Amino acid sequence: MGTAAETREAADAARSGKGRAGRVRSLALRWDTAVGVLLVAVIVVGLGSTDGFGSGENLAFAFNDIVEVAVIALPMTLLVVAGQVDLSVASMLGLGSALTGALWNAGWAFETIVPVVLLAGVAGGLLNGWLVTRVGLPSLAVTIGTLALYRGLASVALGSDAVTDFPGTYARWTVDTTTVPGTFLTYPVLLFAVLAVITAVVLHATGFGRSLFAIGAQEEAAYFAGIRVKRIKLLLFVVTGLFASFTGVLFTLRYGSARADNGLGFEMLVIASVLLGGIDFDGGKGTLFGAVAGVLLIGVLKNLLTLNDIANEVQVIVTGLLLVASVLTPRVIAAVVERRHRRAAGDRL
Repeated sequence: MGTAAETREAADAARSGKGRAGRVRSLALRWDTAVGVLLVAVIVVGLGSTDGFGSGENLAFAFNDIVEVAVIALPMTLLVVAGQVDLSVASMLGLGSALTGALWNAGWAFETIVPVVLLAGVAGGLLNGWLVTRVGLPSLAVTIGTLALYRGLASVALGSDAVTDFPGTYARWTVDTTTVPGTFLTYPVLLFAVLAVITAVVLHATGFGRSLFAIGAQEEAAYFAGIRVKRIKLLLFVVTGLFASFTGVLFTLRYGSARADNGLGFEMLVIASVLLGGIDFDGGKGTLFGAVAGVLLIGVLKNLLTLNDIANEVQVIVTGLLLVASVLTPRVIAAVVERRHRRAAGDRL
C-alpha cells in the first residue's frame, strides 16, 4: 500500500486534480465551447441553405433519429471519463432488439418483455465489468470480444427474421410524428433530456462524479485516496449495458421492426460523439455538455447532408473525419500549450 506520506500525496493528487487533467482543464472548456459554436454554425448554414431544414417536422425527425446514440452516449461519457470504454453497446442494442422480437413472437406480454431485456443488458454489463475489474483485462479488448458475442447471441435469438406488429400503444410514443404538445420534441428526445440533466448532475455536482475524474486522471492515486475503483468501474459497465439494452427496445418500437442487426455500427457514432465533445479517451477530462454537443452536431450534420442528397457513404466519411479531428486536435493544442508552459518556466529560471 505504500508509506503514509505516499498515501497522503496520492490522495492530494486525486482530490485536487493535479497532473495532466488539471493542467488542461481550461483547454477542455475551450474545446467544449468550440464544439458548441460549430453546432450553432451548422444550424445557421442549414437554415440559410436548405429548404425545410428549420421546420418542426424535420427537427423532430433529426433529433429523434439520433436519440438512441444520444442515450447510450450518456453512460459512455462516464465510462470514458473514468478511463474505460465499451465497444459492445451497439451489439447489446441489437441483442435487446432481438430478444424483444423473439419474446413477442413467443406470445409474451410487452410489459414482461421489457424487464427481461433490461436484465439482459445488466448481465452483459456485469460480464464486461467483471472481466475488466476482476480478471484485469483491458476494456478495449474485452468489449471488442463481447461486441461479437452479443451480436452472435442476437442472431441465435432471432436468426435472420424480422418481427413486426408491436403494440401501437407503445410504438406511437417513439416515432418522430408524435411530439410533446407545443414543441417539436419527441417523447424519446424529452426522455434523453431528462437523463442528460441527471447525468450532468451526477458527473459534475457529486462526489461520485469527482471520483470518476480522479480514476481517469490517476487510478492508483484514486485508490490510495479511498475510492472504490473496481466497484465504480463495474457499476459503470452495468449502467452502460442497461442503457444499451433499453435503446434496443426504443429502436425496435421506433422502426416497428426487431432484427438481430439493428444498431449495426452505432458504436462508432457513440464514440465519435463522446470524443468530439472533448472527452479525453485516456480519461480524467471532459464535460457532459461537450458530449451532448457532439451528439447533436453529428445528428444535425447527418440530417443536413441527407436533405442535400449526399450519399450515405460520404456521411460515413464525414463522421470518420470528425472522429479523427476530435482525437487529434485537442492533443495538438495540448502539446502546444504544454510547450509554451515549459518555455515560460525556462525563462523564469
